Amino acid sequence: MADTAWPGCARTLKGVILDMCGVLYDSGEGDGVAIPGSIEAVKKLKASDLQLRFCTNETQAARGTFVAKLRRLGFDILVSEVFSPAPAAAAVLKARGLRPHLLVYDGLLPEFDSVDQRNPNCVVIGDAAEKFTYQNLNEAFRVLTDMEKPLLFSLGQGRYYKETDGLKLDVGAYMKALEYACDLKAEVVGKPSPTFFQSVLDDMGLQPHEVLMIGDDLVNDVGGAQRCGMRGVQVRTGKYRPSDERHPAVTADATVDSLARAVDAVLDQRQ
Repeated sequence: MADTAWPGCARTLKGVILDMCGVLYDSGEGDGVAIPGSIEAVKKLKASDLQLRFCTNETQAARGTFVAKLRRLGFDILVSEVFSPAPAAAAVLKARGLRPHLLVYDGLLPEFDSVDQRNPNCVVIGDAAEKFTYQNLNEAFRVLTDMEKPLLFSLGQGRYYKETDGLKLDVGAYMKALEYACDLKAEVVGKPSPTFFQSVLDDMGLQPHEVLMIGDDLVNDVGGAQRCGMRGVQVRTGKYRPSDERHPAVTADATVDSLARAVDAVLDQRQ
C-alpha cells in the first residue's frame, strides 16, 4: 500500500512545483538575495527524475526580466518553466475581448503590449508597489464605477510578502479595497486559483496526486495546491509566520525549515 504521509509520499511523486519569492530568494534592492541552500536544491531537483516547474505571483517584472534576475543569482531556470499571472491574464483578456485599465508596476507593462487598452471595460491590478497611490487607486475605482457591469482582475491575492528589509503589503490588500468600494468580487489570476494551478499541471502532463507544491505562503501556495488535489509543504522562510502552524483552515502536509531540507527529504525517499 502506498505511503500517503510525508515524507513517504515522495516515493510516488512525478513532479514538483516551487514557489519563488520567499522560497528561492528574498527580494530587495538589486536582484535580492538567494536563500541559503536554494540554488543547490534546484540543481538537485533538475538532476533527478522529477519534473520541475516554478509557480509565482510575481507581478513587478515581465517574466523574462524576472528569470534573468534569478539566473544572475545563480539559479538554473528557463522562462518556459515559470508560470506567472501576467501572461495568463493577458491570454484571458484577449480570449474574452476585454480591454484593461492597468494598475500594475511599470516593469510588468510589456506583458500586456499585445492587449488592446483603448476604452477600458475592465481593471487589472497587480503588485504596483509605490504606484498604489490614492490617485491611482481612485482612478481605478472610477473606471470600475463607470461600467454597467464592473469587472476587476487581480494578479494574485497575497496579503504580504517579504523583502530583505521586512514585510511589504501585497496586491490582495488593494484588491479588497476595490472590492469593498465597488461592491464586487475580483477574478483572481494566479495562486491560489485552481485554473492557474491546473495550467501548470497540464504543462507537466501530470495528475494532481503526482505533484508536490513547496511554498512559503500557507494559504495561497499550500492551501491552493491542496484544493487542487496536490500535496503542499510550507517552508519556514520568506513570509512564513509561526502562527501558520496553527492556522484554523489550512494545514500543510509538512512544514520544513527550508527548500534545501524539503528537497533532501523528497530525494532521500526516492533512493
